[in-house]
Amino acid sequence: MLCLGNICRSPLAEALLRSKIPEHKAVVDSAGLDDWHKGEAPCKTSQEIAKKNNLDISNLRSRPFNLEDFDKFDKIYIMDRQNWEMIKKIARNAQDIQKVDFILNEVYPGENLDVPDSYNKGKNAAELVFKMLDEATSIIAKKYSDA
Repeated sequence: MLCLGNICRSPLAEALLRSKIPEHKAVVDSAGLDDWHKGEAPCKTSQEIAKKNNLDISNLRSRPFNLEDFDKFDKIYIMDRQNWEMIKKIARNAQDIQKVDFILNEVYPGENLDVPDSYNKGKNAAELVFKMLDEATSIIAKKYSDA
C-alpha cells in the first residue's frame, strides 16, 4: 500500500487488508513515496477512524518506499495519480511498473480513480477514505482467499 507520506491512507489500507487476509496468504505492508514523515505514527484522524472500526494502527510507522520493494512485493497499490507519476519515475523497468495499480481499480476496474488525501482534512474525509479502502481491500482479500 503506497501513498505520499505513509501516515493517512496507506496505513489504513495496510491495516484493513491485514485484518481480512490470513498472514500465511500474503505479506502486507505500506510505505510512502516521500520521507517527510519517516518514523512517524499515522495521523490522528486515521488512528481515530481505525479505532472506531476496531483496528489499531498506532503501532505502524511511516517508512519511505525503496527499490527493493519492487522485488519484495508482487503487487503495489497506489492511492492516486500523484503516486502514479512519482512511482513511474523511480521504477527500474516495465516489470516494476506492471506490479503497480490504483487501489480503487479493484472496485472500478481501469478507471484509475484517486483515494483523496485526507491529511488535515478532518474526520469526514478520513471516514470517506476508510470506506473506499474498506471496499477495495475486501475485494483484494477475496482474491487471496480464493487462491
